[in-house]
Amino acid sequence: MAARSEQLLIVVSILEGRHFPKTPRLSLVVQASFDGEHLETDPVEHREQPQFCTELAWELDRKTLHQHRLQRTPIKLQCFALDPSSKKKENVGYVVLDLRSVTEVRQEPRWHQLLSSKYTKQKPALLVSVILENDSKAEEPSPETFKAKKAPPRQGSASVSGLLPEALEARLIPDQGYHQVGPAERCSDMFVLSVTVAFATKLEQLIPSTKKLTADDSGFFFYYSLLGNDITSEPFHNLLSPDFEPERASVRLRSSSQVLRAFLSQQPGLQIHLCCGNHSLGSTDVSLAALAAASVDLENTAATVEGAFVLQPPKRTKLPPLPAELQPTVGVAVTLRREELAPQASLGNKDPIRGPFLPAAPPAAPPAEQRAPSPSPTRKPDSPPLPPPSSRTESEAESLLEELDLHRKQAADVELPGPPPAQPEAAAGTSSVSVSAPKVSIPSSAHHYCFSLDLHSLAKLALPHPIAATLRYSYQFFGSSAPIMTNPPVELQRNMEASLPQSYCAFDFAALPHQLQDTFLRVPLVVELWDRGSSSRDQLVGLASIQLHRLLGSEKTAWTGESRWKQTHQDRIPVVHPQRPTERVAELSYAATLEDLGFIKAKEVLVSDSSQNEGPAVPQPPSHPAAPEQPTAPQGPAAPTAPSTTRDTLEYRAALELEMWKEEQEDLFDDQLRQKELRHMQALAEEWRKRDREREALVQKKELEFNLLEEKLQKTLSDLEKREKQLAEAELQTQRLQRELRAEHDLTQKELQEASRRLQRECDHRVALERDKARLMEEERSRLQQQIADGESRYKQLEKEFQLYREQQNVRPEFRLQSEINLLTLEKVELERKLESATKSKLHYKQQWGRALKELARFKQREQENAMARLKKQQAELEAMRLRYLATEEKEAVRQDRQELDDIRNELNRLKKQEEERLGNAPTEPGPAPSLNLNESAEEHLSRLLEERDTLLRTGVYTHEDRIIAELNRQIQEAMRDRKL
Repeated sequence: MAARSEQLLIVVSILEGRHFPKTPRLSLVVQASFDGEHLETDPVEHREQPQFCTELAWELDRKTLHQHRLQRTPIKLQCFALDPSSKKKENVGYVVLDLRSVTEVRQEPRWHQLLSSKYTKQKPALLVSVILENDSKAEEPSPETFKAKKAPPRQGSASVSGLLPEALEARLIPDQGYHQVGPAERCSDMFVLSVTVAFATKLEQLIPSTKKLTADDSGFFFYYSLLGNDITSEPFHNLLSPDFEPERASVRLRSSSQVLRAFLSQQPGLQIHLCCGNHSLGSTDVSLAALAAASVDLENTAATVEGAFVLQPPKRTKLPPLPAELQPTVGVAVTLRREELAPQASLGNKDPIRGPFLPAAPPAAPPAEQRAPSPSPTRKPDSPPLPPPSSRTESEAESLLEELDLHRKQAADVELPGPPPAQPEAAAGTSSVSVSAPKVSIPSSAHHYCFSLDLHSLAKLALPHPIAATLRYSYQFFGSSAPIMTNPPVELQRNMEASLPQSYCAFDFAALPHQLQDTFLRVPLVVELWDRGSSSRDQLVGLASIQLHRLLGSEKTAWTGESRWKQTHQDRIPVVHPQRPTERVAELSYAATLEDLGFIKAKEVLVSDSSQNEGPAVPQPPSHPAAPEQPTAPQGPAAPTAPSTTRDTLEYRAALELEMWKEEQEDLFDDQLRQKELRHMQALAEEWRKRDREREALVQKKELEFNLLEEKLQKTLSDLEKREKQLAEAELQTQRLQRELRAEHDLTQKELQEASRRLQRECDHRVALERDKARLMEEERSRLQQQIADGESRYKQLEKEFQLYREQQNVRPEFRLQSEINLLTLEKVELERKLESATKSKLHYKQQWGRALKELARFKQREQENAMARLKKQQAELEAMRLRYLATEEKEAVRQDRQELDDIRNELNRLKKQEEERLGNAPTEPGPAPSLNLNESAEEHLSRLLEERDTLLRTGVYTHEDRIIAELNRQIQEAMRDRKL
């Protein structure tokens, strides 16, 4: 529970974003990366403020978190724009979070701006929060709580639990001894489900290197549950070479083929555990559903799932990853077949498997008396006491054990002879060795061969340093698995050749010619090159492979007068690296000789315990009888004669028999001592080999762990170097970007200042031009006022003349009136011409004014686009002043023009009334002329007002809400009302 509470969760909450451009056809996805693991949010709409509202979490313990903090492992959030139609992702930007700042206290979310963003103007950002949480999910069943039954003894449990929540379940029928699967009306056939655990390899990889490979009293065993029945295998005590007997556990099922397939397809995998006591060292799953998926006819053929399944260590045990060739495996076969007509199997029975690993049910195992004896560590004799001090060394003990193994192999391969017939006491006096030694039958066609190998020299060393070279090889076909070594080591350096001392060895053995050729063709003789340096342990430098079939292809040399021949082959072969076969280490020179000494003459060879590795030998005759034999004297009536010599006396014969009995007892005692010594040395060698294998396995595991740790450290160093280079490059790039941004900012600020000064000058120049134009307009207005004053004076003069003319016309009304009408017509024409000229001048002024307004509007638009914020206020004030000035000027001009027009109209009306009063009853023909002229003047006034209003609106400066436009509308309405009148 303490280890479980240390599990933590790094939770990254991605809430929302801001300043993203709105793109309806795209979606946004945020991918979070930490320690090589990638998590993604769901796609959201690509808008200005996307709502992610997603939490991403990684599980780790505190130790791993501490290592990541030391290594400064970042959490990288990458934002992608996803096209749903083409599934194309485009990187928008990324955010890097520091793991060292993450705490278990909840903090407020922070906005993180995207780096290397695609949208440079908007500067998008993500609202993110990170927190550490305890992993509070429900605890899974831990392997530590696994309780396996102790083996042996073992009994199958009869309890049955429903395997499926549906109707299909295996129901036990106790009185019939089988399980029923499915309804009774459909259960017509009987099937047998068998599980066989055959072999196991590399089991030592499941044990950490800090623990021993030896087991306790209960040993190691395999455990699994088959339909509620707990099954355990025979215990074994050696993980390096597990030698348990394959066993098959069978369960009878009554069902039909279809129902059974449906039942198996829904079953979970069969879990097989390697146990030691009450602890599980590793487990594997064997799928029962594969039996149902097998395309075979269960009526005629058995469905089988078999193979070598990898054992996985429990989660609490942290082991380094292993290559495929070092994975611990267990060989399992699961077979489903239709039962024969008269099956005798019982519920949960277990049958020992002594034959090969077969998918179908194997035949009954042969009796134990017919099997060859095989050594088993689980059936050792009682541990003998430690042997007394002996002159034999450890290598001699190993050689004795190897010779014993070779004898057992030969005894298993050849036919054992029957017990010899009873011998008389006179012939039973052989030595203890010859009596107790087994006899091996040698075929009559076997040949006696003598193979000799002479390793001459080593040369062409490719290593940079000298080595203390020694060679080692072994070839079991020659009758011994004990290694042959050269001694003492010789120093081998580059560019030199070293001769090997004590490198000649000869082997005498018996074999069939075709067996010799087949073995030489298939099995090469491998010579190992070792470096026996004084400062370190022995190191394997290289391997050389001697192809013995080349010796068979050499020329045969026959011996004179005998049917014997000899073949000799000399060669130089390369010594290659053990892990890299293409790399050459040195060159070996050797000479091999094979001699055929003819057929074996003896048909039975005595194999003694003290010299089991010797070649076939002819049995020697007994050296002395086993018991003294009384001389037989003829029985006759004659009396016994006196002894002729001292040797014939009874005392001498008794002394001789006593000495012979002592010698025989001494031989028997010596033979018992040798046998006891052999047993002790055998036990010692077996224990030494076992511990040596354990040490080798431990060294291999340590070497593998160190190699993995070295690779991890090298990878970490390379990652750190790469990260330092990236940080240095990023720092240089950041400095360069800062310099570029600073220079760009200075340049932009200078350009803005220059543009501001230029705009200020242009504005001042335009204001001066407008002032000059206003002054010219003022002068033009004063000139027009002067002209109006002159016109008024002339009008008064004409009025006086008109009065005088009227007075004269009172005298002569016709002529006087006609002349006055003509004069008035001329004056009216002149006034109209002057009025038209004034109107044109005013229209020209308005056009100039409109163009000035348009140009000012364009200038204002350019001002609004390019000017800075501080100039906008000045421009607004200037524009307001200009508008007030123009409005005032326009209003004054319009008021004056209106006043002039009103005066002219009033004057004309007055003149018209006076004329009508004076004329009285005068003819009315010339009357419509002034009225027509007045209507035309009103029409022109109305059209002029409409044109002025439209001109002002087209400039874009004025709107309908402005006072000047409202005033023009009012005047237009008055003019239209006057025209109607």
